[in-house]
Amino acid sequence: MEKYQKILAIVDPTTEDQKALNRAIELARKTGASITAFLTIYDFSYEMTTMLSGDEREAMCKSVINDRTQWLESLLAELDVTGITIDCQVIWHNRPFEQIIAKVIDNGYDIVIKGTHQHDKFKSVIFTPTDWHILRKCPCPVLLVKEHLWPENGNIIAALNIGSEEEEHKALNDKITAEAKQLAKVMKANLHLVNSFPGTPVNIAIEIPEFNASDYNLAMLKHHKKAMLEHATAFNITEECTHIQEGLPEDIIQSIAAELDAELVILGTIGRTGLSAALIGNTAEHVIDRLNCDVLALKPDGYVSPLDVE
Repeated sequence: MEKYQKILAIVDPTTEDQKALNRAIELARKTGASITAFLTIYDFSYEMTTMLSGDEREAMCKSVINDRTQWLESLLAELDVTGITIDCQVIWHNRPFEQIIAKVIDNGYDIVIKGTHQHDKFKSVIFTPTDWHILRKCPCPVLLVKEHLWPENGNIIAALNIGSEEEEHKALNDKITAEAKQLAKVMKANLHLVNSFPGTPVNIAIEIPEFNASDYNLAMLKHHKKAMLEHATAFNITEECTHIQEGLPEDIIQSIAAELDAELVILGTIGRTGLSAALIGNTAEHVIDRLNCDVLALKPDGYVSPLDVE
């Protein structure tokens, strides 16, 4: 898979178990990619050192960076990275997502891999503000790693928006499916296409008594099945590997991912930011929040990060 040749793996300074780094090594072993193990650190006690001279503050930063660099190098020394080109970088910054996205923009990384945190009591995944910033604003694919393994002959899900007439959605469906096919080949996994469609709008059923909800739902199902079959055929994917159900995307994708015990769900995100994100949110984010497997989020072609000032 030639396109994933430069991997940016985000190191978590709070744990010895580096899920993102382990997944990056696993992917690099299959693709021949190089890896940058990237750590951003910031000691908030630094804010209390304003009485120190500039040289003393700089020395404090360098001391912390050197300490974390040694820790990261010792961590890498314990991993099996035979045949893999891997380097490490430690940067002092209090807004990690900005540095991560800047690295992608400046160095042309093909994918960012980041681990997620799990709430020990509830066994559910917690997404940090950094996670959401990266998902919304990073111009390259972002792989969020959970606890799920990637065994051979496992299942990958491509979450699509089939049935839409909008060119942006059609192009993103093609991109997601092409990406999923490549990853399925690399991982020796089975690819499944998943699509949901909305049921009868409640207000129509109430306001128009003669409206036949059953006929409407059947017509919607036929429309989406036809569109899905055309899409699957274009990518040489069999009808048996397509799944279409009525309901919300977050419900349907989670249900089918659990049923298939999927290793990975690939989906698109339009990268909505600002007030619209706060008020509306992305469907992709609702889906991601519910899944218990790795998630690969893709942007549409031509997407420009709001942090890319140039």
